[in-house]
Amino acid sequence: MSVVARQGFKYTIIGYLGFILGALSTYFVFPFDFEFYGKLRFVLNTAEIMVPIVVFGLSYANVKYFHQSQKDEKHQNLLSLSLVGIVFNFLVFTVLFFLFHYIFPEYKKTEYWSLKFLILPLILVLSISHVFNRYVSNYKRIVVPNIFENIFPKIANIGAFCLFVFLGATQNWAFAFFIGMFAVSMTGYVIYTNKLEKLNPDFNTDYIKKDNLWKNFLNYSFYGFLGNIGNYVAIKIDQFMIGENLGLEELGIYAVLVNIISLISIPQLGLFNISAPIINKHLEENTLEELDVFHKKTSLSLFFLGAVLFSCILAGFPFLASFIKNGTMLRESEPVIWILGSAILFDLATGFNGNIISLSKYYRWNIVIMLFLAFLTIFLNYYFLKNTSLGIVGVALATAISLTLYNAVKIGFNFIKFKVNPLSIEMIFVSILCTLAITVAIVLPDFQNNFINLLYKPAVVLAMIYIGNHFLKIFPVEEYLNKNFFKSILKFK
Repeated sequence: MSVVARQGFKYTIIGYLGFILGALSTYFVFPFDFEFYGKLRFVLNTAEIMVPIVVFGLSYANVKYFHQSQKDEKHQNLLSLSLVGIVFNFLVFTVLFFLFHYIFPEYKKTEYWSLKFLILPLILVLSISHVFNRYVSNYKRIVVPNIFENIFPKIANIGAFCLFVFLGATQNWAFAFFIGMFAVSMTGYVIYTNKLEKLNPDFNTDYIKKDNLWKNFLNYSFYGFLGNIGNYVAIKIDQFMIGENLGLEELGIYAVLVNIISLISIPQLGLFNISAPIINKHLEENTLEELDVFHKKTSLSLFFLGAVLFSCILAGFPFLASFIKNGTMLRESEPVIWILGSAILFDLATGFNGNIISLSKYYRWNIVIMLFLAFLTIFLNYYFLKNTSLGIVGVALATAISLTLYNAVKIGFNFIKFKVNPLSIEMIFVSILCTLAITVAIVLPDFQNNFINLLYKPAVVLAMIYIGNHFLKIFPVEEYLNKNFFKSILKFK
């Protein structure tokens, strides 16, 4: 089995462990104090929104130009200069941040201003971590970085929450632990990178000045920044607008539902990170037929796994809700699960469309498409919130519509420019098979014990999909279940 499959599988395992940790804490820990948990989420979300401004696309440029600079043995030179750029950008950002609030003092009444001494250092830590995360992906190593990216934030949230709510520590000590965990994660990135290849800081500017490489590097970084900031707006604006227009309780319900449905998209990030260098190589060597084959196989893998998990969620959610605090309120908003899940499933089916565009000479178009998504999401959310009484179901519809149109545009663009297409006939078979399995599970009689239902309904779904896949030969499940593959995934490299 290839390094892509091994690393992708390991990444998925870590992702699911993180999901389980996050789910258990979301359902059974954080409801004890929504206000303090809201502060933790606010600090992290606000910092994450600002990270693209400080990173300015430098992390993506370290993937784009790694292949070229490694041949010249100057890849660490670009990394070193990128880190200098991060620190410089952060200092400029900080100065402008305080200057803005000096000129417009009315904004000092905001929540983010009162938490600025937590948000600002977190921005720097996350920015440096982001650069190392992308840099390490060039070595096709994403498992250990995923622990820093996926597990550590959850430990930070749970630890800080427990310190304040259950152990009686002050908020300052809890927040110190919260920021400290992200600092530990950043240090872990540095140590792991050094383990892969000894770090030799090189701040010489001769290489990047040669043939005006710095212009291309910064130009690509700038467009990466635009795309990244558009992406953050697109994926975070819905929860912001819910909080502003519907209240924090509705936001809490929506966030829990999003956490549940996010299970199906965990493999996506791992595969995209490790596939980026492969996509880049195919584009540079113009091997588009091979890229098309790789695109279809990867998209089918994501879609099949996502469809199986989505089917299990739909079959088991009504019974899962009975074990969650305020589960009745979640059941009332169950359409959010169906709507967002369907949109995310189509997103999985389109594979790494965005990566192909962003790593090609047409990368500027990715920015245009991403900004289109951001503005469309804002407009649709505003429309559904102001002109309908659908509440968070309307927000889910707005997000689903914009995400679906966004992916459709990318499919068309890549087919026209590269003649690559992620969709295949096998996906239709998967859709029919999963729809049949869900229908059968729903119409089967329920037991009085919800725990039995929670196990038995998804089990019926899994059994039907497995049997159908065995006869239709849609997805090579056997490749992921052989003994040699499981031996290989135990080697964490």
